[in-house]
Amino acid sequence: MANLVFYYGAMNSGKTTGLLQDAYNLEERNLKVAVLKPEIDTKGERKIVSRLGISREVDHLLKKTEHPLQLVKENYLECKRLYVDEAQFLEPFQVEEFSDIAHRLQIQVYCYGLRTDFLTHGFPGSIRLLELADRLEELETICPCGEKARFVARFINHKMQTEGNQVLIDQKEGVSYLSLCAKCYQNAKEEDPKTLKLIQKSLYPTQK
Repeated sequence: MANLVFYYGAMNSGKTTGLLQDAYNLEERNLKVAVLKPEIDTKGERKIVSRLGISREVDHLLKKTEHPLQLVKENYLECKRLYVDEAQFLEPFQVEEFSDIAHRLQIQVYCYGLRTDFLTHGFPGSIRLLELADRLEELETICPCGEKARFVARFINHKMQTEGNQVLIDQKEGVSYLSLCAKCYQNAKEEDPKTLKLIQKSLYPTQK
């Protein structure tokens, strides 16, 4: 029986790497898959790129108002599995339709994404995935201090941001993100010098 599965974790927890590896394994066995991502994620343009350097062109960029159920009926009914990268950017109705795809069309759907934004608030797509997914898989990563990282902090020109739009793609000038544990996240908000020094070393390792 097909399921909707949500793999979630902070940045650099291996979400995209896991997606690419799983898709490769199925295609190696001559099974058809499709890789999608929301159009709002402009990083990599039409590709999803792992920090390990491997990449793959997506089969479809999903528009904000687009209906996945109709898209799959028209193009991907032969697929064994659908992969959705950056799934936090999905609209709630799209998550509901991916659930329908799994249960009505019997196509396995694997979604990969963040649970919360840089202010620790849930993305609408992630919230709906947490509510509807048949299986939840947390992927772990490490804070610069060595503890498990749960949150993602946004930095612009080296300064941690405590307000702003929920969506701001990194790799734009001056914008970067870092996964932190709860303690370091709070310490960074309070501008603790020791924590900030550790963060700067992680964000900009080539700078003294």
